[in-house]
Amino acid sequence: MYYEIAENNHGLPYNPLKGCVVPRPIAWISTLSKQGKVNLAPFSFFNIFSYDPPFIAFSGAGHVVDQKTKDTVLNVEETGEFVYNLATFAQREAVTKTALITDRTVDELEAAGLETLPSRLVKPPRVKGAPVHFECRYHRTVELKGNRPVSLHKVIFGEVIAVHIDDSVINDEGIVDILRMRPLSRLGYRDYTSVESTFRMDKHTPEEATTKKPAEKYAHVLES
Repeated sequence: MYYEIAENNHGLPYNPLKGCVVPRPIAWISTLSKQGKVNLAPFSFFNIFSYDPPFIAFSGAGHVVDQKTKDTVLNVEETGEFVYNLATFAQREAVTKTALITDRTVDELEAAGLETLPSRLVKPPRVKGAPVHFECRYHRTVELKGNRPVSLHKVIFGEVIAVHIDDSVINDEGIVDILRMRPLSRLGYRDYTSVESTFRMDKHTPEEATTKKPAEKYAHVLES
């Protein structure tokens, strides 16, 4: 099939676009407002983009009720801090609950039955039970146009300044064990998945390239 975005002429009962870029990791972002109110929300437009230093980014659309900037985005821009909490299969129900709350006056953590842990370098709390947390400092916002107010997205970039990893998900080899964490990911429509199996492939330099660029020269890259 073929369709053009401007025409939206795919002929299907639901737009297939987001079902074609999967799975998408979920950023469960905790923030504080200027008044000190805690906010928690999941974002499936998210990823890590560098590592020295590490930067992550998540994208938030307009609020579904009033079309204005979401609390998470507003809090980050006003306070300059946020925490990424790894969403897992074990906490999937709580993740969903925090996604469905649209009333700005509701405490998402309390409503989802969640507890918090203190952060060390930033003020927003961490979500207890999440096996990984990144404490982040706000870097910048990139605004993406929207054909409707609700579809205008703000991409928040943050620099990771501290990392928490639960010891229980680190194996005897000193490797973060994905299967112990079972990260939750977003698919298309109302579908989700979690990591239940992995396989390994070694990165290597093609033989024809080694005559001019010895593989040893890039060993630090291949092992990263």
